[in-house]
Amino acid sequence: MPRVRYVPVQDPTRVRDVRVAAEEAAAEAGLDERRTADAALVATELATNLLKHAQAGEMIVDVVDPPVPDEGRPGRVVQITALDHGPGIADVDGALRDGFSTTRSLGAGLGTCRRLADDFGLHSALGRGTVAVARLGSAVGEGSAGAPGARAGGVNVPFAGADFSGDAWAWVGSGDRLTLMLADGLGHGSEAARASTAAVEELRRWAPLPPAECLSKLHTALAGTRGAAVAVAQLDTWAGRLRFAGIGNVTARLREGDRWRSLLSRPGIVGVHRPLTVREDEVDWTPESLLILHTDGLPSRWTPAPDTGPPTADPAVTAAVAVRDAGSLARPVRDDTAVAVLAPAPPERP
Repeated sequence: MPRVRYVPVQDPTRVRDVRVAAEEAAAEAGLDERRTADAALVATELATNLLKHAQAGEMIVDVVDPPVPDEGRPGRVVQITALDHGPGIADVDGALRDGFSTTRSLGAGLGTCRRLADDFGLHSALGRGTVAVARLGSAVGEGSAGAPGARAGGVNVPFAGADFSGDAWAWVGSGDRLTLMLADGLGHGSEAARASTAAVEELRRWAPLPPAECLSKLHTALAGTRGAAVAVAQLDTWAGRLRFAGIGNVTARLREGDRWRSLLSRPGIVGVHRPLTVREDEVDWTPESLLILHTDGLPSRWTPAPDTGPPTADPAVTAAVAVRDAGSLARPVRDDTAVAVLAPAPPERP
C-alpha cells in the first residue's frame, strides 16, 4: 500500500521531516539521484516559506498519477503540496520571480520551486491563505501529445497523521475515454487503505468499461476487504460526454455554468453490499465544466467557493484549496480526506 506523508509544519524542526518525506517518496517513484535532490529542495523551500509567511501550515508528500494519464499504467510522480491559512500573497506573479521577498530574505523560494518542478501551481487569496503544488517525475509530461482534452489531480490527507490513508484516487486513460475514481475504504488506517488500494489496482484493469460495469468488477475484487465507498467518472473526450456512477458516500459536484450540480451515488459498500442496480448519470462536458469528487473527510455541506477552479487552474491545486478551506490546524478534519478533480485541459498557448 502506498504511503501518504503528511507533515504539519509548526516550527523549524519539521522542515527536516518534510525533506526526508520527499526523499522517501522520490525513492518510491524511482527518481534518480539528481531529481531526488530536486524534490528534497522543493519540499524544503515550500516548508520554509510556510514558516516565513504564515507561521505554520501543512505539507503533503505523495506519489500520484500524472495530470495526463498514460494508457492504464500507474504514474510515478512525486507530488509535494503546501497549504496554509496565512495572510495570502498580494502579488502572486511577483512572488514567483526570483529575488522577490517581503521578509528581507533572498526571495528565491517559489521561483526555485517552479524552475525545478516539472509542474508547479500556486493559488493564494488574501485572508484565506496559500496553496502550492509541485510535481516531479518523468511521467508528468508524458502523453500530452495526444491532446487529452482534460486533466485530473488530487490531494489525500491521512487522518491524524497516519502513515496510510484509507482514501485513494486514480486516473486512467484508454483511447478517447478518461476515467477518474475516488475510493474511501471503510474506517481509516491500514485495513481501510488495503480496500482502497485494491480498488485502484482493479480500476487499472477495467477502466475502459462504463462506470456502472466498472463498479461491478470492483465489488468482486474488494470482497474480503472492509469494502469502500467508490465513485467513478468517465469522460468521452470525442463525444464531450461525462458518465458517472457511485456507491456509498463519496460526493460528486459538477459545475455547469454558474451553478453546481450534485451527481448522486447509490447507498451501499463496494465489496460488501452492492445495490441490484447502479444508476449512471450522463451529462455534457464543456470547456467550462469542472468535476470535484470528495470523501467524507470534508463536511457534507461543503460547497465550492466562487473562485474554485478557473479554466487555467491545476486540478491538484483546486483539490488542495478545497482541503485548505474545509479545515485548519486548529480545526482538523475528522477522517481521511481526499479530493479528486477533473478539469478541462487549458487552451494551448499560441
